[in-house]
Amino acid sequence: MRDDETDYLVVGAGAAAMAFTDALLTHTSATVTIVDRRHAPGGHWVDAYPYVRLHQPSAFYGVDSVPLGDDALDAVGSNAGCYERASAAELCAYFERVMQQRFLPTGRVRYLPCTDYEGEGRIVSRLSGATRELGVRRKVVDTTYLEGSIPATSPPPFAVADGVRLVTPGQLARLDRAATRFVVIGGGKTALDTCAWLLEQGVAPGAIRWIRPRDGWWLNRRFQQPHALLPELYRGASLQIEACAQATSLDDLFARLERESVFLRIDPDVAPTMFRGAIVSEAELDLLRTIEDVVRMGHVRAIERDHIVLDEGSVPTDERTVHVHCAARGLARPASRPIFAPGRVTVQPFFFGFACHQFAMLGAIEALVGGDDDDKNRLCPPIPYWHENADFARAFLATLVGDRARAAHPALGAWMKRSRLNPTSGIAAHRDDPRVTEARERIKRHGGAAAANLATLAPPR
Repeated sequence: MRDDETDYLVVGAGAAAMAFTDALLTHTSATVTIVDRRHAPGGHWVDAYPYVRLHQPSAFYGVDSVPLGDDALDAVGSNAGCYERASAAELCAYFERVMQQRFLPTGRVRYLPCTDYEGEGRIVSRLSGATRELGVRRKVVDTTYLEGSIPATSPPPFAVADGVRLVTPGQLARLDRAATRFVVIGGGKTALDTCAWLLEQGVAPGAIRWIRPRDGWWLNRRFQQPHALLPELYRGASLQIEACAQATSLDDLFARLERESVFLRIDPDVAPTMFRGAIVSEAELDLLRTIEDVVRMGHVRAIERDHIVLDEGSVPTDERTVHVHCAARGLARPASRPIFAPGRVTVQPFFFGFACHQFAMLGAIEALVGGDDDDKNRLCPPIPYWHENADFARAFLATLVGDRARAAHPALGAWMKRSRLNPTSGIAAHRDDPRVTEARERIKRHGGAAAANLATLAPPR
């Protein structure tokens, strides 16, 4: 590689960047320069709290060419009976291995950690301050457009008085003195993980207060499994299609999916208004339901030494309580823009499904689909990350419409059938399973009606 030129300049070294780059290396002879502000590949996993794990099975994560994990079923804990989920440490080691043993040995990848991209091919070292200009022959691949915020790297969105014990989830695992009580602030997956971890460490449910501004819908991990359990994933997809075809409203859609246990909620008496696509097990929810001190008074505005101020009132606290900041906004939701443009790829979601499958598919589209950028964009019109209930319906509609077009493209359709990241690529091995046969008939019967009905239930914004 020439020191001052590259075919592709990939901004970021997280899961999206690694999956996209892997597809380019597999299907083209292009050179790639990866720049990232962090010191190691892995994106937000480098900053993650130590007890976090993938929400999904390891089998569906990472880059297409390098499997993740041992495809083992967990025998104990809240994930028992499901396939393993990698920890943050395992994921950081995995992405380091992909970089060192897969990417760099090709001679076509240059990796520049601790480096900022300032636009127009200009990169700056965070260590030395050295600046250089890179000539990008093909495209800049921006994987940071939707980069979110996490508690480890974002200040709390509320005021904190002197003397208040406030920690991030990562700091929680390294407390230097015990607490008499824990207050977990946030309603998303980080807060769920934190509450579950505290309970698993032996903290009594009565010693935990959970401030949840909103309740959310969660995907049941039982329907997100690979390999021997893949028929249940396929059955779950068919149940979603049937519900989308028959629902008379958004509320009815979620009620149908809850009756089939495809969607779950923590409190059956509280209507969720949030949907972010996170995956949990039924055992995790059983554990979380032991926490009875749940505060639903809006968002936290301030933590004083003796009380917490919320939108709709206040609750007491004291100096012996540890408050856990799980209230970062998560994934960003800026205005969508065309993914493929002259000289640029802006990585965004374009269907409802496993993230690394989408990221790798964008690399495959760039490598395998001929024509201009308009031809590529027709295969993957972007959608915002899902956040509210209606977003699920819009994202699922985009999946139904887009899957047909992508499967019809010869090269891309062939890639989809053999990609390990595609959750249904191995379904042919289970073609004679009665659940698969029934699900296939259900999809044929309801697929068209599902798309038409979703367009009515949740029209585009």
